[in-house]
Amino acid sequence: MTTLADPVPGGRPGDVERATALSGELAGRGVHGIVLAYVDTAGIGRVKTVPTAKLASAAAWGVGMSPVFDTFLANDSIVTTDVLGSPDGDLRLYPDLDHLVELAGQPGWAWAPVDRITQEGERHPGCGRTFLRRTVREAAERHGVTFRAAIEIEWAVARPPDPDGAFVPAVTGPAYGATRQVELSDCSADLLAALARQGVEVDQFHPEYAAGQFELSVAALDPVAAADRSVLVRQTIRAVAGRHGLAVSFAPAVLGQGVGNGGHVHLSAWRDGVNLHAGGDRRHGMRPEAESFVAGVLGHLPALIAVTVPSPAGYLRLRPSQWAGVFTAWGRETREAGLRVVTGTAGHRDEAANLEVKPVDLAANPYLALGCLITAGLDGLESGALLPEEITGDPARLSAQEAAARGVRRLPVSLGEAVEEFRTSGPLLAALGPVLADAVIAVRQGEIDAVAGLDDDQVAAAYRWKY
Repeated sequence: MTTLADPVPGGRPGDVERATALSGELAGRGVHGIVLAYVDTAGIGRVKTVPTAKLASAAAWGVGMSPVFDTFLANDSIVTTDVLGSPDGDLRLYPDLDHLVELAGQPGWAWAPVDRITQEGERHPGCGRTFLRRTVREAAERHGVTFRAAIEIEWAVARPPDPDGAFVPAVTGPAYGATRQVELSDCSADLLAALARQGVEVDQFHPEYAAGQFELSVAALDPVAAADRSVLVRQTIRAVAGRHGLAVSFAPAVLGQGVGNGGHVHLSAWRDGVNLHAGGDRRHGMRPEAESFVAGVLGHLPALIAVTVPSPAGYLRLRPSQWAGVFTAWGRETREAGLRVVTGTAGHRDEAANLEVKPVDLAANPYLALGCLITAGLDGLESGALLPEEITGDPARLSAQEAAARGVRRLPVSLGEAVEEFRTSGPLLAALGPVLADAVIAVRQGEIDAVAGLDDDQVAAAYRWKY
């Protein structure tokens, strides 16, 4: 007979005993509920919650949630594929106890990311977290390569929206301005304190360019933990801002015009504790494997943005000469290129050198985004791909002839164009598998159809408070 102490499908030996102990500790500290969190194909954070006393049961048997959420759109309507989108079936959400954390910004609550498992104990083929974990594991097994990743968080701070959902910035100071920092100082201090209590190492936090915009950068972790952290940080920002009577939006464009919110990815490949982006004889200190990895990402970038920029609103942000990285180009510290090679400061490069992927926003499912970026890079590594000529300055200023000679082209200007590129990307489709790849395509097409006929301002408004 199976007992709560036995290993069960989806869980790990010892998880039930550990969850029992954790629930007692958390209850003793006044934690009443556990948020079980994941991100759907459309990039929306979805949750279920259980009382703290039920944590052991969740670790043993999971918590039910329909697989239909794999084909939810941002507006909560549902599309279908051959196997997803019906009212049938059930999945179990299993909390990852290694990443369970008490929420300092939400007193009385703790939070844990989940893996989605079938009732038969198999990994759900539509689970983005499983996809990323598998991608990282296969990279280590096949190539001896591991990764460190971090996702930048940009958001707009607003007064609570009126019934029409209008965006009114909560601060008035200029970009990067001291005035803006002072205006939000109480909320910001509480945010930094909450993140510190949750074990989140913050590298930078500052006012950004757009109206009411701020940016927070965190330390790099292994990719699965980095994706988890991105979800946790946003949960914390929302909670702290709400306690100060403020609203936040992580949408890629809160307005139809102007600079939007990005979610740039920093990624570095390592082997045997050595950063492959530093200490080498290729350009800017890259080792051959790192150059090929970067070349792989660059080659697949037009298809990748169907995953990294999954919302029609994201293409309002992807405009030339706004530091959004809308060209298939790379350069050292070149913020207009799609890929920015970051070398770091002399004396710190062995630790700091990395690749920044610019055309990414926070509508993206972070697990899918990181998994696909790594897949693309590994495709370049396996083929020994070489980088084209580096660019400097703004690629938008290149003549058509110069751009063609350097292999520089504009990334897709709409989600529809990005999806067409994605449909032809064999490595990405193969890595995702048919269930997850079909879900990505169906959900993207659903988002396209949902905004058909809307102008830029209406598209921005449709997604303003979704992320």
